[in-house]
Amino acid sequence: MSNYPSPPFAQQRQPMPGTTDAMTPRPDHGEESYKGAGRLQGLKALITGADSGIGRAVAIAYAREGADIVASYLDEHEDAAEVKALIEAAGREAVLVPGDITDPAHCRRIVDTAVSKLGRIDILVNNAAHQATFKDISDISDDEWDLTFRTNIHAMFYLTKAAVPYMKRGTGAIINTASVNSDMPNPMLLAYATTKGAIQNFTGGLAQMLAGKGIRANAVAPGPIWTPLIPSTMPDDAIKNFGMQTPMKRPGQPAELATAYVMLADPRSSYVSGATIAVTGGKPFI
Repeated sequence: MSNYPSPPFAQQRQPMPGTTDAMTPRPDHGEESYKGAGRLQGLKALITGADSGIGRAVAIAYAREGADIVASYLDEHEDAAEVKALIEAAGREAVLVPGDITDPAHCRRIVDTAVSKLGRIDILVNNAAHQATFKDISDISDDEWDLTFRTNIHAMFYLTKAAVPYMKRGTGAIINTASVNSDMPNPMLLAYATTKGAIQNFTGGLAQMLAGKGIRANAVAPGPIWTPLIPSTMPDDAIKNFGMQTPMKRPGQPAELATAYVMLADPRSSYVSGATIAVTGGKPFI
């Protein structure tokens, strides 16, 4: 959409992990624009990082397509409450599960909650992520490296392993948020980019492993997307010019990714597995 905002953006550094309401301009998650068509009617979805950004947009879209949602998030309770209200306004059930997905026991609790509240899991969206920028490898602490891996890829394994036994042949779909950093790594995002490469391989291997069970696994690889991760993790000049490097000369809005996640979750996409859908604003993803 040509009317989406383009850089330069105002200075707006936030503490990690950032909040939606503090962003200028405020991201569009499809609150006013997304119209459902019943593509996920009656399905049950578990989405991590569902309080803001891409996860929020996916939760809105899935609810308006007819799915009930378990929304996992860290501790951004106000943002999560807004998402819950949006899901319920679409006439669907919303279950909030706060907590730290770096803890494997908590990942299992999320899945247990989804099964106890919704009865099963049809769709698992592994979306939550941690990133931080560093100019030199010597600036990356051991703890920072470990946190990035535990959040971005270890949790994905824990959640997937726990969820698969509750997924059904034909409707089971796992969608992992990768990144253009999967194969075009930004050196300032070394730890983050490395985990995104791991996610790409995890998804491809998982698709082959689960094909016999009738469960699909795919990934979405976003380019620069305007979410709270940006003002809370990037330097001022990167925030100011965020998205300028794309052919569209602007960042994507979370709402612009929602249809990719809907397509991959739709049981009618039954032959789509092991794929990565790139949403990059015109930049080729190879």
